[in-house]
Amino acid sequence: MPSSPTPSPTPSSAPEPSGVRRRSLLAAAAAAPVLASLAGAGTAAADSPAGPRALPGGGDLGPNVIVFDPSTANIQGRLDEIFKQQESAQFGTGRYALLFKPGTYNGLNAQLGFYTSVAGLGLSPDDTTINGDVTVDAGWFDGNATQNFWRSAENLALVPVSGTNRWAVSQAAPFRRMHVRGGLNLAPDGYGWASGGYIADSRIDGTVGPYSQQQWYTRDSSVGGWLNAVWNMVFSGVEGAPAQSFPEPPYTTLETTPVSREKPFLYLDGDEYRVFLPEKRTDARGVSWGSGTPRGTSLPLSQFYVAKPGDAAGTLNQALEEGLHLLLTPGVYHLDQTVDVKRAGTVVLGLGYATLVPDNGVTALKVADVDGVRLAGFLVDAGPVNSATLLEVGPEGASADHSANPTTVQDVFVRIGGAGPGKATTSLVVNSRHTIVDHTWVWRADHGDGVGWETNRADYGVVVNGDDVLITGLFVEHFNKYDVQWNGERGRTVFFQNEKAYDAPDQAAIQNGSVKGYAAYKVGDDVTEHEGWGLGSYCYYNVNPSIVQHHGFAAPNRSGVRFHGLLVVSLGGNGQYECVINDTGSPTSGTDTVPSKVVQYP
Repeated sequence: MPSSPTPSPTPSSAPEPSGVRRRSLLAAAAAAPVLASLAGAGTAAADSPAGPRALPGGGDLGPNVIVFDPSTANIQGRLDEIFKQQESAQFGTGRYALLFKPGTYNGLNAQLGFYTSVAGLGLSPDDTTINGDVTVDAGWFDGNATQNFWRSAENLALVPVSGTNRWAVSQAAPFRRMHVRGGLNLAPDGYGWASGGYIADSRIDGTVGPYSQQQWYTRDSSVGGWLNAVWNMVFSGVEGAPAQSFPEPPYTTLETTPVSREKPFLYLDGDEYRVFLPEKRTDARGVSWGSGTPRGTSLPLSQFYVAKPGDAAGTLNQALEEGLHLLLTPGVYHLDQTVDVKRAGTVVLGLGYATLVPDNGVTALKVADVDGVRLAGFLVDAGPVNSATLLEVGPEGASADHSANPTTVQDVFVRIGGAGPGKATTSLVVNSRHTIVDHTWVWRADHGDGVGWETNRADYGVVVNGDDVLITGLFVEHFNKYDVQWNGERGRTVFFQNEKAYDAPDQAAIQNGSVKGYAAYKVGDDVTEHEGWGLGSYCYYNVNPSIVQHHGFAAPNRSGVRFHGLLVVSLGGNGQYECVINDTGSPTSGTDTVPSKVVQYP
């Protein structure tokens, strides 16, 4: 769970909104174009090589995918019913996808609770307009938005009733392919604490107001303005973004995103469901749907096995072997074997935070060393028996060149504990070269059920062994050892947010040889080239506030390993950092929640 610092004052050029509360510390109980081809892009044949397939493609999307059209009666009532159920169901089993057919909808306020996704079914966000709001607020948690996780909005145009839409979220709450014809407020009502967040491929005509948001990453978008910053605001490929100014204000701004490929999405072509696969862009800037129609290809739903929560892992693997892609409808899937993705170009797309749980210590999903796999929109939840890994992209030693058609991992989230006991030695391992991980939250739970230093033991969050891997929007928190360990060459990270584990019992529990604590982000000693922009690590050792962490970041001291915009923060003096990176950077001290920053390293 992200902690809750004192919101930084808004810039002197921007008036402070009434009711902004400056607080010095969180309470410990703060309990986060032209269409290239729309027809025939699929790789699946009508029959498998062994003969007619046993499993059908396409079909019904299940009871928890709720589809509206402009003539649907009482849409607001249905939205309110689902919100009431999901508003505070942080570790519940309910999962919902709320889909709007192209058209115009008037007077709606879609409030989103946990595990709820709302999306339009057009090719462009402007195909589906809501004259109203898609709202996330924090009334369920007394105005504190630091636990507003696991919800999303995609592919809609909004005309907010008040002129500004409220999206007060923390981790794992993407705002993708959205067009807000107005402003966007990222703070809860009353401007309480918040710890987000992520925007991509979106156009905000008005101003984005983060207010109390600790950090935020915006990619390949357009904004009419950006009001303020607290600790770490990062932009890549964003028209209208603030200029580079870290450390004050703490804006880290890249003109373009080195490589990006937007997330696959479900849409309607007439009465037929298809999945659109956006094309790869290099040095991207602005939205991918600029003139209304995105570039890419699409697949008919008939080339997907439409999975339901009762399906066993063997069934999912059978579908993959028969040449089908996977569409995971909302729900919880218990796995007794690994889901093996072996075929180039395979799409695994989840709706409504479909959740994979390995029950017996297996790895939930593995990807072969092949081109162009797309994993998107699902949650992996560790099971009660320790898994050596939860998600593997490429086998150990993978070395094939995938630069022309990389694997992408987008809005795929990992959780260890919280919903019940869970363990995993390593959560996400990336072995395949050129993989793009675009927005992930890998979280060892600090609250909920099955939580404790050994109860939900998880030593490593993300381990990158493959070369030429790019991660845009990396959130990793609370692991027992390294949160991120990067061994591959020429790796790049644009935006990193981290908290060290809260629950370390004493200094000895985190000791790393002669070093006090494991770095949040460790670049391997033999790596010669690596680069990162806009990286922050926070400590909140609330079980034992006397713990000292030597540094947040560790890397070889050589010219090819470069960092831009680093910071560490001690939240209220609950633990301290001696340095920012290696032996460089001022220590944190006292009970003031004030970042220590390094502009460039080396």
